[in-house]
Amino acid sequence: MRRHAALRRQRGAIASILAVNGFVPGQCYTNATAGKLAGVATWRSYTKSQITVGLIEVHDKRDKLLSLKKNERQEFLEAHPVPAVWGPDGKLYITDHHHLGRACSEAGVDTGFFLVEDDFSKVAIAQFWPKMAAAQWVHPIDQVGKPRPFEDIPNHLEKLVDDPYRSLAGYVRNAGGFTKTPTAFAEFLWADFFRPRVPIGPTRHDFEQSVAAALKLASSNEAAHLPGYNGPHKT
Repeated sequence: MRRHAALRRQRGAIASILAVNGFVPGQCYTNATAGKLAGVATWRSYTKSQITVGLIEVHDKRDKLLSLKKNERQEFLEAHPVPAVWGPDGKLYITDHHHLGRACSEAGVDTGFFLVEDDFSKVAIAQFWPKMAAAQWVHPIDQVGKPRPFEDIPNHLEKLVDDPYRSLAGYVRNAGGFTKTPTAFAEFLWADFFRPRVPIGPTRHDFEQSVAAALKLASSNEAAHLPGYNGPHKT
């Protein structure tokens, strides 16, 4: 039942994004499987597929990258390739790891490894974004949790908007509050769950208090419908 509820919310998020952008869900937007090829590209060569990041999480990743020696950083990035899709304009579109990309940009790391998930380079632009949405590879959701037009997605990593609740969801997950899951929109759903329930103050101490409060909520019956829930009410 809870799994079905999570799937309904996931489908609802996709439908909302498509509706905001004037597309009808389910109209031949499925993707074909492509071979996955690893490579290296500059961060500026990537186009983004979401609007927000959590800057607290970004800055912690940036500081970790800066603390690593050059060879250690290379090994770390090679172990965390960025999933991407070739678009109709010949550009790579990041489908995940936006936090890592922004952290690299802020740390002065110019290039990263990528993994091609699919090739949509021959797809007309009118079909490209709905295909990306159907594959759950684009998340044009703003800092208050609302779906936005695809054209609102920033062109550069530096222009991604801060949503502190994205950081909160990430830190609660890292603390064991919920399990990392391949379910699309999982962290967006957790961020929206915490948004009206947990205030976040301006300081790092405030944020740590928010994480502690959110950890308790994550194991409550209220959160049992969310993907990755691992509290006492798990079935």
